[in-house]
Amino acid sequence: MFTLLIVIIVLALIFDYINGFHDAANAIATVVATKVLSPFQAVLWAAFFNFLAYWVFGLGVANTVAKTANSSEIDLVVILAGVIAAIIWNLITWWQGIPSSSSHTLIGGFAGAAIAHAIAIHGFSDYTIVVDNVAQTRHWYNIVSWYKEGKDGGMPSGVVVIIAFIILAPLLGALISYFISIWLLNASKKSILPKLFTVALMIASVWFVSSQMIPYDEIEKPRFDSHFWSIVFESHNIKWFLVAFIILSISTFALTFSSLSLQKADSVLKKMQLLSSAAFSLGHGGNDSQKVMGIIAAAVAVYINQTHSLVLNLPHWLQVVLPDDDKGVEGLMPDWIPLACYTAIAVGTLSGGWKIVKTMGTKITKVTSFEGVAAETAGALTLYFTEHFKIPVSTTHTITGSIIGVGLTKRISAVRWGVTVSLLWAWVLTIPVSGLLAALVYYFLKIFLA
Repeated sequence: MFTLLIVIIVLALIFDYINGFHDAANAIATVVATKVLSPFQAVLWAAFFNFLAYWVFGLGVANTVAKTANSSEIDLVVILAGVIAAIIWNLITWWQGIPSSSSHTLIGGFAGAAIAHAIAIHGFSDYTIVVDNVAQTRHWYNIVSWYKEGKDGGMPSGVVVIIAFIILAPLLGALISYFISIWLLNASKKSILPKLFTVALMIASVWFVSSQMIPYDEIEKPRFDSHFWSIVFESHNIKWFLVAFIILSISTFALTFSSLSLQKADSVLKKMQLLSSAAFSLGHGGNDSQKVMGIIAAAVAVYINQTHSLVLNLPHWLQVVLPDDDKGVEGLMPDWIPLACYTAIAVGTLSGGWKIVKTMGTKITKVTSFEGVAAETAGALTLYFTEHFKIPVSTTHTITGSIIGVGLTKRISAVRWGVTVSLLWAWVLTIPVSGLLAALVYYFLKIFLA
């Protein structure tokens, strides 16, 4: 069983590597399309910020993914089948140049294998389990966490919420990029109203971000003796500092846009693309690496449950505890898991993924530096806010929606809807196809690993 756990961890990191080159296009397609960076420079840039996310983001998304299925009711074969199915589907879509979601592939595979396991063990009949000394009647589909209300009115979680964001994430990206584009287009005119709006937005942004900061007294493990540096380098605070920096940078450009020549404005926008692509790569690394962390954490939790081990009796590198808000249990994850996951996705990004770069950078709509800044900024902000609410979203869906949003500012026909509809079909089919594939892989593996 320990060997099976090691195999799952290795395959999960391989999936993370594949995720890197499969989704590399998300962050670098517009930079390459506008010739701000060469393809090689672009992947180096994206990979660096993929890895840098290790110091910025927490583990909220990882915890959500780890709870896709009830760890007390599944075995390691379930997780192995889910990871194998996710790798297969990712490679198929990469080969076909389809920018599908690695996130939904992984979650669909995990859920599909779990349901196959429940049907194999219990059939379609009800069964009883004991939770905290209380007997509960369950159905075969209850093995997956479909929907759970948020604590104290917070954001709900579960697979249904993740599925909803197949539509909501690109819609948010499109709306934000459309707003940024309209804002900058108006800022290019010699009018006082856009400048007043920009100043008001800067003030509102500073106020909002400052309200989200964690003060020194509430930091669990301050990194420095200095109160100031501990607050600045707290991972939660770094994320909000970045949000403020992005908004204030674009606002500063908006205030001076009308006074710049066309050539000078384009030169500044190309430099700003470096910022926006870096911000998106950071969000990509933080969001997608956490999903693999969640799978590894779930595998260790299942191993502990199946071997009836006590966490404290295990080697330090296996001491994983899944958080439970209802019981007030805080999660525990050894540092090697996030470090390995961020490294794997960064190395994967270095490997490129030029088939999808072509689709994202040229086939949806013609992208200039102006559109690139708007799309990448919108995508980054969407990823930061969804990560804040612990929602695993697709970076692919997010940036695609953002590119569509900037295309709509020109005219509806500027978006190549034939390509977009094909992408939508790939998005909708990803979870059920990867789930079905995982179920088949599960039944095959059970023949040899029963």
